[in-house]
Amino acid sequence: MSVWTGRIARVGPLLLGLAAVCALLLALPGQTVTTRYVSDLFVILDSAHRLVWGQVPNRDFHTALGPLTHYIPAAGYWISGSLGAAMPLGMALTTLALAPALAHILASRLHPLIALLFGAFLLLILAVPMNLGEAITSLSFAMFYNRIGWVALGALLVMYLLPRQVRPYQERLDALCATLLTVAMVYTKVTYGLVALAFLVFMLFDARQRRWAAWAIGLTILTALAVEAFWKGSASYLADLRLARDVGGILRGTWGQILDHILGNLADYVLLTLFAGLAVWRTRSLRDVLFYVFCGTAGFFIINQNFQAWGIITLHAAAAVAAETVIRHETHLGFASRDRRWSLTAGVQLLFLALVLPTIVHCSLALGLHAVVAGTRAGEEISLPNVEGVRLVNLWTWGDHDGATTYLAAVQDGADVLDDLESQRGRVFVLDLANPFSMAFDMAPARGDMPRLQWDRTVNASANVPPEVLLDDVEIVMEPKAPAGPRPPGSDATLQTVYGPHIAENFDLVRETEHWRVHRRKPVADAPPAAGAGSS
Repeated sequence: MSVWTGRIARVGPLLLGLAAVCALLLALPGQTVTTRYVSDLFVILDSAHRLVWGQVPNRDFHTALGPLTHYIPAAGYWISGSLGAAMPLGMALTTLALAPALAHILASRLHPLIALLFGAFLLLILAVPMNLGEAITSLSFAMFYNRIGWVALGALLVMYLLPRQVRPYQERLDALCATLLTVAMVYTKVTYGLVALAFLVFMLFDARQRRWAAWAIGLTILTALAVEAFWKGSASYLADLRLARDVGGILRGTWGQILDHILGNLADYVLLTLFAGLAVWRTRSLRDVLFYVFCGTAGFFIINQNFQAWGIITLHAAAAVAAETVIRHETHLGFASRDRRWSLTAGVQLLFLALVLPTIVHCSLALGLHAVVAGTRAGEEISLPNVEGVRLVNLWTWGDHDGATTYLAAVQDGADVLDDLESQRGRVFVLDLANPFSMAFDMAPARGDMPRLQWDRTVNASANVPPEVLLDDVEIVMEPKAPAGPRPPGSDATLQTVYGPHIAENFDLVRETEHWRVHRRKPVADAPPAAGAGSS
């Protein structure tokens, strides 16, 4: 077997084996290690708790993220019975579920070395508990849905290439793989799903690959109809997406922040331009040019919606397509060009290696670090009840660790108050980014609220869930004196601006501590009538 020269290689089994190793590294320790984004982790675990209690995303609580984002940790929690194992096990299952589609697509369309490199690149990004573009020690499962979206989209874009060799059931397998990846994106985070659907429509104009693309679109629609028959939340999902759009707009951030996204990924854009130039020089294809422009533009709009500085994975997918295009062109040259063919083919492979190897090493080290730290039970276990197995670790991350410690001290203070109110507490709502208390005390979560309340990301003064809807099912409101999330620069607006007046009218202040103001709903006879009461 020669991976370098492109002779027959068992790329698929190798990638499936790597996926199994990644899944084991995640699942076996049964612990969640985090060095930052503790409040974001609590949002994820709270959603798992909600689903185990029978709630349904978008029907019972508002969220702009797709239902799979909530069912992945819920599956890990349901299987393991531990919130500490929920995310590692959920992501292990996700890695194993997507690996066969990745293996089929890459092995059938890419030169073996390119397939192995890009496959390892995608699988490690999928498995590593780390936000893309951050340090090896910045361990966290926060924003895991972005990595799922990038990986699924990166693999799907490789299907722009014709298969190297048509095998039995090639079109059927292509359609099934494209459907799996597209559905995963649509129901994880819709921005990735929209790009995936746009790509499938683009592929309809390629007569050679039109059939599998049409089948994939049809199967995606049928899957959506089947999901809706059980979920019955699509209309609410669209309403929550419109709310998120109204809050954040099409482009997020100032022009300076938008420019930072371009500059932070400039090296990848330059390398893609080099790869694309080499490919288009040989193919002279306008369609190829449109594909590379699509990858670069769509990837930028996605990362602009993310809390992420680096990692436009569509650029790497386009580079893999361009590298394969050059290799195929050189392979078809005559015998007299053998030396030139070897030189260009090897050069393109080395250039692609240089593009993806740093991320492969970076993610491998971070995944291994998480496995070691989790396996040795390093750091401090978060001392909330029912949150065993979640560990805060200081890996030379003093600033993040100090901030997380301060936040957890405030959470513990709130937990002590709720413990004192055990006989009188009901459904609890937290006027902050995350609600760690319902899952900590294994209480029934409120219905109709929004687990991730983040100013200028999911709510602002003009676009929000009305307070009478958000707090309709709530008995206790926990109002932090210092919100976990930072305020927008130059703005004094907070969640209290929108929801404070309603809380003051309908709830009594019953306790105040160093970190919290605790409100309990007024008795029905004392509460003012709801807005619009008595009207039809």
